[in-house]
Amino acid sequence: MQQQQQQQPNDSYAAAAGGTDLQQQELLLQQEQLPLPPEFHKMSSGARYNPLDADLRALFVRCRTLLRVYNASIAPDTPSTLADRTQVLARLLGEHAAEAPPYIEPPFYCDYGRNIRLGKGVYFNFNCVVLDICPVTIGDRTLFGPNVQIYTACHPLDPVERATGVEFGKPVSIGRDVWVGGNVTICPGVAIGDAAVVGAGSVVTKNVEPYTVVAGNPARLIRRLERKAEEKEAS
Repeated sequence: MQQQQQQQPNDSYAAAAGGTDLQQQELLLQQEQLPLPPEFHKMSSGARYNPLDADLRALFVRCRTLLRVYNASIAPDTPSTLADRTQVLARLLGEHAAEAPPYIEPPFYCDYGRNIRLGKGVYFNFNCVVLDICPVTIGDRTLFGPNVQIYTACHPLDPVERATGVEFGKPVSIGRDVWVGGNVTICPGVAIGDAAVVGAGSVVTKNVEPYTVVAGNPARLIRRLERKAEEKEAS
């Protein structure tokens, strides 16, 4: 079977995929007022979708443009640079807590940004990657070490279907007060419970229970953590 052919771009979205940086920046503002294309909703739901859809590719380019601006802001933290970063994140992310915005060390990379939903005070260390084909939901005060990779993107196991270029995804959910060590890989479809700890270098292929420590490849249970009285009452 032949690889899927890229569609001709629709004027409403694909204009952002070409032109100069200045033209792209201007078109981004216009694009953000438009409804998301049908293929994006299909992709986000976990259904098979065409990654070469022209409107979807334009959203991909939009994300790259915003990331280029964000990742260039490597100057020392000042009220000005932090405010600038927060403004870019507000345009990039699907959802975040404005009263306690995330602190994401550049460089940071993602596919679309629109499927990333962050709670209060989330922290990402340097060089983290979130492939947000499907929703990635992260709870309050969760911390990520450097080089953490969160994947929602999947390819068909059947080589004939895979050769068509079709893709799909599975959402990832990470609870509140989780600590994810450096160089951890979180695979598609995984759910990590509140207050869990994932040891550095782990590959998380299955769900992680709340208040547990896991580590290894694949990640396995190391120990259970005691809940404080106030935490038990809150749950």
